Order: sequence, then structure tokens, then C-alpha cells
Amino acid sequence: MSDATSARRAEVKQLLIENLMLPKTAAEIGDDTPLFGPGGLGLDSVDALQLVVALDKNYGLKIPDPATAKSMLATVSSITRAIEHHRSGPGVS
Repeated sequence: MSDATSARRAEVKQLLIENLMLPKTAAEIGDDTPLFGPGGLGLDSVDALQLVVALDKNYGLKIPDPATAKSMLATVSSITRAIEHHRSGPGVS
């Protein structure tokens, strides 16, 4: 994993903590820990909406539909990949 990817994952973890008011530190959130459902952070649909807004505001990342949201918002790693993909080409959402 590149240093840029590691830094981006740290940014995403901080975004989760600040925007969702999670009672955790970045070190307590695994890169591949499920964000939703049991066995993960246990985020819900309200958290998902807040996360979508935060990603748009901070990275210009648009999430076009629920199916895309489900895969894109699964883990810190999947969010990081989506941000990097979005930043790597014009018109990519």
C-alpha cells in the first residue's frame, strides 16, 4: 500500500469519527472492518446519509444509486478506492 493510500485511509477514518461522532479512535477502525451491520461499526441508514454528504462535501464524490452506495461504503478501504478512482479521472463518480 502506498503512503498516499495510507494517508487517505487515515483521512477517511477521521471523517467517519468527526461526521458520525463515533466514540472511537482511528486506530480502532480497521481498514476492512464492515461499517454497517453486526460485526462491524454498526452504522445505520442515517449514518450512511451523513457519510454520503460528507464524501460529497470533502471529496466531490457523488454516489449515484443505492447499489453503488452499498459496495462503495462497505469499508474504509472501499471508500478510499472510490475516492482515488474519482480523483484519477474526470467525470468519474
